[in-house]
Amino acid sequence: MAAEPRYRGVFPVAPTIFHDNGDLDLEGQRRCIDFLIDAGSNGICILANYSEQFALADEEREVLMRAVLEHVASRVPVIVTTTHFSSRICAERSRRAEAAGAAMVMVMPPYHGATIRVGEEQVAAFLRALSDAIGIPIVVQDAPVSGVALSAPFLARLARETENVSYFKIEVPGAAAKLREMIRLGGDAVEGPWDGEESITLLPDLDAGATGTMPSGAYPDLLRPIVDAHAAGRRDEAVHAYERLLPLINYENRQGGLIACKVLMKEGGVIASEAVRHPFPPLHPATRAGLLDIARRLDPLVLRWAR
Repeated sequence: MAAEPRYRGVFPVAPTIFHDNGDLDLEGQRRCIDFLIDAGSNGICILANYSEQFALADEEREVLMRAVLEHVASRVPVIVTTTHFSSRICAERSRRAEAAGAAMVMVMPPYHGATIRVGEEQVAAFLRALSDAIGIPIVVQDAPVSGVALSAPFLARLARETENVSYFKIEVPGAAAKLREMIRLGGDAVEGPWDGEESITLLPDLDAGATGTMPSGAYPDLLRPIVDAHAAGRRDEAVHAYERLLPLINYENRQGGLIACKVLMKEGGVIASEAVRHPFPPLHPATRAGLLDIARRLDPLVLRWAR
């Protein structure tokens, strides 16, 4: 592993904030970003799948990106997700993100729907084209939603052979084993082995060598002490904090999905609406109540930041 990666720690995915009618709520978005920074986030990711990027128009993506980067004003590094099937469009999105002040971009391998995929060599060529277009690090998102199998040897090869491909968000079954093998094969070229999926596998992934995590934006203040303690060699402290937090992580990941973060932010007054865009359904009232019950037992900042 590189002695000092440029970026490490907790980089939550910021939700996209809407009014009840589905319009963008840019003031609510700014409040969301301020909360994430106050909660101790090492950085922030925007326009990811958990940001409902798939429900946004291209023009809205640009508005959100610029509004967030201008509001952050370099207080923390920001990752902009620029995923697209087309190498050309992904590169264009990424150049605009870099010019606007993004610290990194995150992309998934090219895919569309349930069946349109390309092979490893095309994925490698896609990432080479992206790397040639920008001068900032690329985070490769390895997630089941793409349906693309990215083996540890292939990811390590990408890190070794493609200049800006240096960070990897691993959120597939067996993430810890994959991280460990990728780090073994890629060496210093794997600058940022990170986990994701609401940090539900955080502890084994940290034990495997992960240096960062990309959870939802609900409670970075509770995740940061785990990552910091583990990095400082205080594993017992990290284990204790993780065990305490795991029921909430599990409830968010398995019951609440991408709306859970907005529910907690709405309940704490960070944002005015927990709306998601139609046809995505709102959270069932019983599920919402269960989420809040577990969260209140842990007293996260999100429930009191605006009070």
